[in-house]
Amino acid sequence: MTTLNPSDIQAILLSAKVATVATLLSLPFGFLCAYILAFHEFRGKLLLEGLINLPLTLPPVVIGYLLLLLLGSNGWLAPVLNSLGIRLLFSWKAAVIASSVVGFPLLVRSMRIGMESIDLRLIQTSRTLGATWYDALLTIIAPLSLRGIMAGSSLMFARSLGEFGATIIVAGNIPGVTQTIPLAIYDYAASPQGDQAALLLCGISVTLSLAILIFHDSMARRFVRKD
Repeated sequence: MTTLNPSDIQAILLSAKVATVATLLSLPFGFLCAYILAFHEFRGKLLLEGLINLPLTLPPVVIGYLLLLLLGSNGWLAPVLNSLGIRLLFSWKAAVIASSVVGFPLLVRSMRIGMESIDLRLIQTSRTLGATWYDALLTIIAPLSLRGIMAGSSLMFARSLGEFGATIIVAGNIPGVTQTIPLAIYDYAASPQGDQAALLLCGISVTLSLAILIFHDSMARRFVRKD
């Protein structure tokens, strides 16, 4: 019977770490983008929406290559990163960045749907009573968007767990350092004796993703019932 070896356990823990950090780092930016798209009309809104949703249509490998051009030793941000002594490529931090970019549209879309379902009369009433825009944001919009935030976070977390194409380009496939569950499965699939280990990790990945999707669906159902 095939069991998990220490490298497999490290891959599982690293996947959870990368997905968690990517989701937490993206939350404030995703909330801001969702708020702007839900409540503001301005020139260039369609362009902003298109840029946010672009990772949904681009191949992950393309995203990874663009991040490589951005973060590489001779990349567009190289002077800034080098002056600060920051090295991102081929580290777990690069995997976080790749997962953040790929999963960001799912986060924003769910939060935007939650915000657009808020009764605008509540916001208008608060403004007539003297509330500032940030008071309305903190006391009305954020609490009433909570289910959308949780649903978006769960979707992004699940997407980050399965990220492969962008991650392998900017973070590599280094066991114990940058090897996540999909990268470990890739290694096992390329090995003549790795079928059982690959199936075991596939089963774990399916179980985790299914649990997250069930949680997401339950949040969506509660949101609909409340409306």
